[in-house]
Amino acid sequence: MSVEKRLAEMHINLPQLDAIGDYRPAVKAGRLVYISGQLPKTEGRIAYVGRVGREITLEAARKAARLCVINALAALKDVVGNLDKVQQIVKVTGYVTSGVGFREQHKVMDAASELIGEIFGPAGQHARSAVGVVELPLGAAVELDMVCLVRGL
Repeated sequence: MSVEKRLAEMHINLPQLDAIGDYRPAVKAGRLVYISGQLPKTEGRIAYVGRVGREITLEAARKAARLCVINALAALKDVVGNLDKVQQIVKVTGYVTSGVGFREQHKVMDAASELIGEIFGPAGQHARSAVGVVELPLGAAVELDMVCLVRGL
């Protein structure tokens, strides 16, 4: 099944993106697409603000990570035109704004990895880093960037 059809079946609509600074949401370099850090934005606002383990629960942070993936895919589609051109999700890096003592960044990012796997199947198996940070732009609880290998560009 195509990625585009899978997204439709999952009722995932990719949003229009707006950069919050002087950069591009995604850049193609050869057959690789580098996706800039995506925040858990929806309808023009950050949906999940705060430190995980303090103001934000683990479950809410997992939802934020999934939203970051959806925004990353919107940036990717803007560059490649059709997500069926994705040959492999190569690398995902997740940043989790963490409260003191929160050590489950990997569980937050597991939600992102699981969604990528549901969407892309074997092509979604990727390398990953999950990093705890003190602050992210606009107070976001999670940020995610990706590197993807594409065909036909």
